[in-house]
Amino acid sequence: MNSSPTHKPRPMVDLIVSVILPSLILMKLSGEDKLGTSGGLIAALAFPLGWGLFELVKYRKFNFIALLGLVSVLLTGSIGLFELDNKWLAIKEASIPAIIGIAVLISTFTPYPLVRAMFFNAAIMDVDTIKQKLEENNSTAMFENRLMKATYFIAGSFAFSATMNYVLAKWIVTSPAGTEAFNEELGQMTLYSYPMIAIPSMIMLMAIFYYLWRSIQKATGLKLEDLIVKK
Repeated sequence: MNSSPTHKPRPMVDLIVSVILPSLILMKLSGEDKLGTSGGLIAALAFPLGWGLFELVKYRKFNFIALLGLVSVLLTGSIGLFELDNKWLAIKEASIPAIIGIAVLISTFTPYPLVRAMFFNAAIMDVDTIKQKLEENNSTAMFENRLMKATYFIAGSFAFSATMNYVLAKWIVTSPAGTEAFNEELGQMTLYSYPMIAIPSMIMLMAIFYYLWRSIQKATGLKLEDLIVKK
């Protein structure tokens, strides 16, 4: 029986392929004496698009975030190649994290809240033991309240990303789409978005997950090693 390979996170490879290489191509190779405006844009977008498709095909696992990333790349390419008003770039940059944040909030009204699926699931945590301890300590309601707060915090982190993406796009990308200057500014925006948006957002998410860990430990009295599924 064939099984798909296990996906191992490779943040440095992701950073190089999806951020650094496309940015360098857009800033350095979009001149008419090199790849040209359209050629530079296509070459730059090919890296994150190709990498995203490779990951999806190889690991054969539907990933909502990865799908949004691919859609984002295709929309960016369309704006540049069809020379649309660059206001659409700012709207696109804000819309992706905004959609994720809204999806997080909407999921709280369904039987499968995203925060619970991401964090409080049997693949990561000893859910049965935790539920038993919560009942013994009469802490179930308190834990559910903390879980809901974490959901709002995560939605807030995506709201921060959406706002910053819009501001950064409006601030940096001011040249008309389809020009060498537009490509160069797009490369600068991609490069700056990592330290200005991605890293702060990652720190926020880590803080939220730490908050949840501490909440479970406080509500159950269990140590960290007792919470994790033993493999």
